Amino acid sequence: MSGASAVFIMDMKGKVIISRNYRGEVPMNVTERFQQNVIDADEAEVKPVFNEDGINYCWIQYNNLYLLAVTQRNSNATLILAFLYRTAEVLRDYFNELEEESIKDNFVITYELLDELMDNGYPQTTEVKILREYIKTSSNAMSIEQMRPPTAVTNAVSWRSEGIKHKKNEVFLDVVERLNLLVSSNGSVLRSEILGALKMKSYLSGMPELKLGLNDKLLFEAAGRSVSKGKSVEMEDIKFHQCVRLARFENDRTISFIPPDGEFELMSYRLNTHVKPLLWVEAVVDPGRSRSRIEYMIKAKSQFKSRSVANNVEIHIPVPSDVDSPSFKTTIGTVKYVPDQECIVWSIKQFQGQKDFIMTANFGLPSIGSGENQDGYMKKPMSVKFEIPYFTVSGVTVRYLKIIEKSGYQALPWVRYITQNGDYQLRMV
Repeated sequence: MSGASAVFIMDMKGKVIISRNYRGEVPMNVTERFQQNVIDADEAEVKPVFNEDGINYCWIQYNNLYLLAVTQRNSNATLILAFLYRTAEVLRDYFNELEEESIKDNFVITYELLDELMDNGYPQTTEVKILREYIKTSSNAMSIEQMRPPTAVTNAVSWRSEGIKHKKNEVFLDVVERLNLLVSSNGSVLRSEILGALKMKSYLSGMPELKLGLNDKLLFEAAGRSVSKGKSVEMEDIKFHQCVRLARFENDRTISFIPPDGEFELMSYRLNTHVKPLLWVEAVVDPGRSRSRIEYMIKAKSQFKSRSVANNVEIHIPVPSDVDSPSFKTTIGTVKYVPDQECIVWSIKQFQGQKDFIMTANFGLPSIGSGENQDGYMKKPMSVKFEIPYFTVSGVTVRYLKIIEKSGYQALPWVRYITQNGDYQLRMV
């Protein structure tokens, strides 16, 4: 399996901002062919991986940049694409935001990172915490001791340094799920999807081994245990942090790992499942007889259990672009008109489960106006923002989190569940 021969970072016109030729196998003007096949080509014909004159091209787009890797050898395209995405994340972490200007302002550090991320075309150190130990954003006089690479670079566990010590050994695990939902005006769910992530903050001494158990349907089936409906979930598109032992997971669905120190995302998953709207919003719009005023009646109902509470709820309702003289009435929260977004925003700090509330809004309309302009806004969907703590819409549950370390110290694991809105929309018509 071969890696990449060279890596280029280019602007949206295909001009090279910075490049690193690892093997000297390919001419550096290969970006001209990339421009012809990607930037100047028809969108329907563009491919993320293609071959031209014996050279393989793998590329990604990140904000206003192209990251391109080329090789003449028979390389693993998935490995190279994963490396490009990882490179983008490392650069974003260093520069806060990855775009054309941030590369131009940080040429030296970018070159240093490209040298450390890949060696002779093979991915090497891609963990930001380890890279930060010897690639500093500010120039410092380094002692001989500091110039030695961290032990993690030469260690089997490349994402964690040895000798880490904490006064208090703790692990925080957040199960965060985002709900993407599209609902028609009659209440039928047209699209629903759950995107989940297990985010960890690890403050553990030494080299601890962690074992995590979830109510994973395939795990229960592998163990020969019968599971009643609703007690397990079937996850799709699971993606793990590099610290997870994949062979162990494939064998018996056990999530076993030595965690990096500090914050990281342990895994992400997707569930393509039918979900009832957690917050149902209904809009009744009365244009009025004179067409000089328009009135809204918005009804919001929480359809989750009464013991749960949705925090910082925001309901965005589209309105015509030419309305004026807003007035609102509501039994809860606050309402404001946002002309820039052509909508009204109904904000409710805490929305308890199994409750419903009504808000009315009145606007003036210009005496001369296009009916089409005034009715077009109805085609835009309403959107909802919210966060529900101590709740997962999929039913994912952490069954156990074991911490094993040779010194035998006691550590405290903390687990939280949070459900948030993703692309959560409800049609008005």
